Amino acid sequence: MENKETTGISFAINTLDDIPEPSANAKEITGVVKQRGKITGYQLSDMRIVDKEEGVALARAGEIAGVGIAHRRGTEYLKSIPDGTEDNNLSRLPTVRASVK
Repeated sequence: MENKETTGISFAINTLDDIPEPSANAKEITGVVKQRGKITGYQLSDMRIVDKEEGVALARAGEIAGVGIAHRRGTEYLKSIPDGTEDNNLSRLPTVRASVK
């Protein structure tokens, strides 16, 4: 029998369109770039900053670990893969004050 937490994780995983398999040298997202409160880019563990579109492409290629791809209103974006821990959710990461090129 599933417990409430497991059911919630299963539901959250079902909201993802794709969960790419990360490569052995995949980077992690360590911060987010926001504009008017919305995530517009991601800071990777190698300190590189990428916009949302490039982040999705990198994740799809297995170059970013711990994320899945979702969409809203025709725009793809990255979401943390639900694991029952909120500390590693993208929305909990620090905001990086850098412009996305």
